[in-house]
Amino acid sequence: MKLLLLNGPNLNLLGTREPEKYGNKTLTDIEINLTDEAKKNNVELVCRQTNYEGKLIDEIQFANGTFDGIILNAGGYTHTSVALRDAIASTTIPVVEVHLTNIHAREEFRHTSLIAPVCIGQISGFGSYSYKLGLYAMIDYLKKQEEIENMERRR
Repeated sequence: MKLLLLNGPNLNLLGTREPEKYGNKTLTDIEINLTDEAKKNNVELVCRQTNYEGKLIDEIQFANGTFDGIILNAGGYTHTSVALRDAIASTTIPVVEVHLTNIHAREEFRHTSLIAPVCIGQISGFGSYSYKLGLYAMIDYLKKQEEIENMERRR
């Protein structure tokens, strides 16, 4: 199993950016922790971050045929990018949306996720632990999909 962890704008500033909201862990800390957790589950995890909307879209499009799933924190693009939503909708790869903070308890403009309807699920509000929950949610989802495919093949 091979997964892509994709982080959007400003997440490269974790650890120093509004630590009262986002915590003290850096993105590197989160990536190392999640990579170790993935290895424990025989999962290869590739981590990428970009501040550019088009690059996020490219990563999602290029993931087809390379990755089994995507764990995505789209940052502010979650609430604004129809193009990102369309990229997720156009792929056959399942995507789990993650956020450090509870977007539904923040400013009203953050309450709407444009990408949630095209993701298999959303995890928010658990700080860096949201990523771990996202990893396990994706692993569980993919294992269940594999079981379904195996059952259908046996028929």
